[in-house]
Amino acid sequence: MTNFLSKNLIFKIISMNRSNKRFVMVFADLIALPLALWSGYALRLSEWWPQEYLLASWKLFIILPIVGVLIFMRLGLYRAIVRFMGAQAIWAVGKGVLLLALVLWSTAFIFQINPFPRSIPISFALSALVYVGGSRLLVRHYYHWLITRHESKEAVLIYGAGGAGIQLATALFDGKEFYPAGFIDDDKALWGSTIKSLPVHNPNKVIDLIENASIKHVLLAVPAASNFQRKKMLEKFEGCNVHVQTIPSMPELLSGQASIEQVREVHIEELLGRDAVPPKSSLMTKCILGKMVLVTGAGGSIGSELCRQIVQQRPRGLVLFESNEYCLYKVEQELKELLKRESLSISIYTLLGSVTNRDRVAKLINYFSIETIYHAAAYKHVPMVEHNIVEGIANNIIGTQIVAEEAAKASVGHFILISTDKAVRPTNVMGATKRFAEMILQQLATADTLTVFSMVRFGNVLGSSGSVVPLFRKQIQEGGPVTVTHKEITRFFMTIPEAASLVIQAGSMAQGGDVFVLDMGEPVKIVDLAIRMVQLSGLELQTDENPDGDIQIQYTGLRPAEKLYEELLVGDNVVGTEHSMIMRANEDYLDEALLTKRLSELKAAIKVNDCNLLRQILIESISGYQPHNAVVDYYGVDSGESLKHKNIINIK
Repeated sequence: MTNFLSKNLIFKIISMNRSNKRFVMVFADLIALPLALWSGYALRLSEWWPQEYLLASWKLFIILPIVGVLIFMRLGLYRAIVRFMGAQAIWAVGKGVLLLALVLWSTAFIFQINPFPRSIPISFALSALVYVGGSRLLVRHYYHWLITRHESKEAVLIYGAGGAGIQLATALFDGKEFYPAGFIDDDKALWGSTIKSLPVHNPNKVIDLIENASIKHVLLAVPAASNFQRKKMLEKFEGCNVHVQTIPSMPELLSGQASIEQVREVHIEELLGRDAVPPKSSLMTKCILGKMVLVTGAGGSIGSELCRQIVQQRPRGLVLFESNEYCLYKVEQELKELLKRESLSISIYTLLGSVTNRDRVAKLINYFSIETIYHAAAYKHVPMVEHNIVEGIANNIIGTQIVAEEAAKASVGHFILISTDKAVRPTNVMGATKRFAEMILQQLATADTLTVFSMVRFGNVLGSSGSVVPLFRKQIQEGGPVTVTHKEITRFFMTIPEAASLVIQAGSMAQGGDVFVLDMGEPVKIVDLAIRMVQLSGLELQTDENPDGDIQIQYTGLRPAEKLYEELLVGDNVVGTEHSMIMRANEDYLDEALLTKRLSELKAAIKVNDCNLLRQILIESISGYQPHNAVVDYYGVDSGESLKHKNIINIK
């Protein structure tokens, strides 16, 4: 009952307007200051009621509270919000009490108060500091204890007892959703100590701690930690089924894009523990600084990131070529904001069109006097290309041929093709088309041309369209199941910014016909990734041993032409470069006559929508291409078949 009444009293005080709250504080000080003076006499004389001394100094009991309130008002003490009171307010109390002690001594001297022990101002000052300052701290602490810790809030652990962790704990105390139950820190010197009245725990004992305290949330407060370090921290929570979130990284905090209080979900790169290597400025600028640059497929995941990084290298101008109107508009608006934010003056040109339109491509290359081309335009979604063979080949192969040939005719300085690990011993049309596109560039590089052709091959990028990561996150939010194609499937992963940066740097090192391969690190088992995402969301995995779990993993089987494992090299003939993350491979390719013949055959088959013939040409052209089954284009039925069968997509 007492707790309920005190809680209601706190709520009533908090809900008052500011003027009423100031009146309450003034009233409290008018009581506290005379009480402090009495305490000074009682402490000095060791008597509860030293009547002779109190009667002699009755004027002080009237003057001191009035002067004290005026001094505190002047020092701004009544403008301070008690529940947010910090060191500045305590310092104001200290200065006010010191001034009051001087006023007390002066008043006693002026009015010739006798008897008046000389130590009374000192004992009064100490008592007043306790009553005035201590009362405010007591109310502040009581507010946090009663309201913050016991008003339907969840306990969280903070990983990191440094400055960021302390700021986060302070913000949580004042918030309405969580309250900090303690810190976890890797520093052994802090184990067993308390910071802001919170214990610091050993991270190696975190599982027992979470189980004993029923912790459901953990917040990482280590903004300066690398992805590798974050991965090591996250591994400590495997099997705990706690929801792990993190505060923004140090670059985000320093740029003002986020604050300590803004927690977010753990990014996938933090789960993978992959740290990007800082780019080399000389390689970043070589093909861009002061040049006219063209990016095809500028609205895609890689294309748009290339554009963001290109403008920061100060080209003379940037041409964005894209077939999707909305994507082109979106990246254009983003670049305009970026240029404004960075105070850059760079001409941006947005052009709609397809790379299969030779006349359009030739005119824009010549009109803008393009000096560097990053060719990112391609259909990349494996099942989609598998079911749309004609368009996949037309865009990925013929489109690349057109842009590359027109670049050579116009003597463009550098042409860099964005390729894929799926081009290595492909089992799908998409991979086969990208390998064919690579061979076109390898052949053109042997011709008498001023254009330096190169291609950059890498695996999956995190957050791209079609990536499993946003799909898994969406499925987890919806309660599952999380769909994985196969228990053993693995993939290489890299962030989009890192991939784009390495593409730019690789292109600068090209000598002609180079096949660059990016160091993707170790392949990641997709099911392990799914399990960790479920667990770090604070949910339990549903298994035969745990049928009451929250999220089930469902195996759907490999998609058409999907591989269990991806590779980055056809052969073993690979050498390093001046960049530790970029390797140069030597791959075989078709001779000029055979390549020309195959291209003519592809174009003829495209005209009649003969998908079986297209597939056969790819098989004969691409070393190691082993299609899983004969899946044909929706409209690409066998020659002579009626188009009424266009919805049949699996023809054996």
